[in-house]
Amino acid sequence: MNSKRPVNLDLSTIKFPLPALTSIAHRITGVILFIGLIFAFWALDTSLSSPQGFEAVSDAIAHNFLAKLITWGMLSALAFHFVAGIKHLLMDADIGVTLEGGIKKAQITVVISAVLVILAGVWVW
Repeated sequence: MNSKRPVNLDLSTIKFPLPALTSIAHRITGVILFIGLIFAFWALDTSLSSPQGFEAVSDAIAHNFLAKLITWGMLSALAFHFVAGIKHLLMDADIGVTLEGGIKKAQITVVISAVLVILAGVWVW
């Protein structure tokens, strides 16, 4: 065992590069989408159960702040996860696998995702 190897267990002192942050965010948005499916399936089931259920879900999304926030959060997570997924597909196809290419793709992912998150916010609110 190499005892001269540096060990840093304090993650707050580590400066993660942008590609690492987008990869971590991609995983986090996947978990958010998985958990958010509970609300999405409940809303779908309720809205399809009867005309009154459809009205209840429509009114909740239109007038309830928490429902709007959950809807916007789900759409935002979906937008980022989708764009980051395309980035990962490009990496699987050996496109832009250099350090410079990874940084550029991460920047593009953040910009496109930010635009989609803003558009989702405008649509929901």
